[in-house]
Amino acid sequence: MKSIQARLSLGLIAVLVLVGLVLAQLSLWLFEAGLQRYLETGLRKESENLLVALVRGQTGLELDERRISSAYKRPFSGYYFRIDFDGGSWRSRSLWDMDMPAPQSPGLHTGLELGPEGQQLLVLRADYRRLGQAISISVAQDYTPVRDGFRRMQQIGLGLGLVALLLILVLQRITVTRSLRPLERAREQIAQLQQGQRSQLDTQVPTELEPLVAQINHLLAHTEDSLRRSRNALGNLGHALKTPLAVLLSLASSERLKDLPEVRAQLRDQLEQIQQRLSRELNRARLAGDALPGAQFDCDAELPGLLSTLGMIHGEGLELSKHVAPGLLLPWDREDLLELLGNLLDNACKWADSEVQLSIEEQPQHYCLWIDDDGPGIPETAREQVLERGTRLDEQVDGHGLGLGIVRDIVEAWGGQMRLLESPLGGLRVSIELPRKVR
Repeated sequence: MKSIQARLSLGLIAVLVLVGLVLAQLSLWLFEAGLQRYLETGLRKESENLLVALVRGQTGLELDERRISSAYKRPFSGYYFRIDFDGGSWRSRSLWDMDMPAPQSPGLHTGLELGPEGQQLLVLRADYRRLGQAISISVAQDYTPVRDGFRRMQQIGLGLGLVALLLILVLQRITVTRSLRPLERAREQIAQLQQGQRSQLDTQVPTELEPLVAQINHLLAHTEDSLRRSRNALGNLGHALKTPLAVLLSLASSERLKDLPEVRAQLRDQLEQIQQRLSRELNRARLAGDALPGAQFDCDAELPGLLSTLGMIHGEGLELSKHVAPGLLLPWDREDLLELLGNLLDNACKWADSEVQLSIEEQPQHYCLWIDDDGPGIPETAREQVLERGTRLDEQVDGHGLGLGIVRDIVEAWGGQMRLLESPLGGLRVSIELPRKVR
């Protein structure tokens, strides 16, 4: 959810910055263009006034200085003109001893500099005919104060734009957070489903999420109902077959087949395999309940009671200890884990001399469970043989009542791996690796 908020924020920032820069640049360009058009109007009026000041004198064309503005008489006043005609040219006194270059074409021109202070000029050249002569009048105005003011306005506008951008981002963050809050609640409820703290999602959600929540709740209900019916059907089947199997086993052991020892042995062997396979599949059906939301196994709450019970069963001379991180939760059904750990610890207590240790460690990809004892252990060659057998292990190893059949079924159902190793205490170590996500 945070990544969605981050992507939305970054996307909005990029859009706002891009649109803001385009609008700011366009606005400044339009403002400056409008300002230049306004100044151009004033310069055109000045050029027309200068045109009117041209009169016919005794020696030809003359400039009547009485009609010229006093701004053109002060040196570097910021207002200049230049008049070019066939007989020569006139320059304003404000130019002093500087020469203002005449633009190459009529119209408004920018970028010309003049004077020791580098005044930026805005020049308008206009061509006329006066008293039968072609006259070119160039009127200039110092554009530096205007440009400086324009730059200050740019800086102020930029500052105001940044403040507005920050304000918009804060408001956007608040809006996005509030808008995504229902999704965040749905995510938390789904996590609670996984932890077994609820069995359905709340239906009080925005209209846009109602179809999604309804479908998830329907799927949960359908899955729970299907698994319940499947497990009930398998249970009924097991109970229905249990009695006929017991009868057949009894017949296989009866005196009626004493004259057919080979048939008797084969019949008993096949019936025992059917019975074990049936028990295994019924056990897998029970373990399928992990697909439903179930309570997690709280190590702090469950392990002390389990170890205390085993200690009372096996006597005070046996030391039972655990090495588990505080607050560790295992994402599997409580009853199944109690059965798994109970079988392993009970067998370890049976064969231990004085000490049994339980260790549980959470790793990035899986959980590791170790049950160690200081008993006689199992030879390394026998360990592989024990784990490779297809039926219950406690019925196959003489002298080692390990009772690992149900444990093996649980571990396989969860997609884990079980190994028998040499314990640091000198006896047997049962090592189990369970993936973080149950299959």
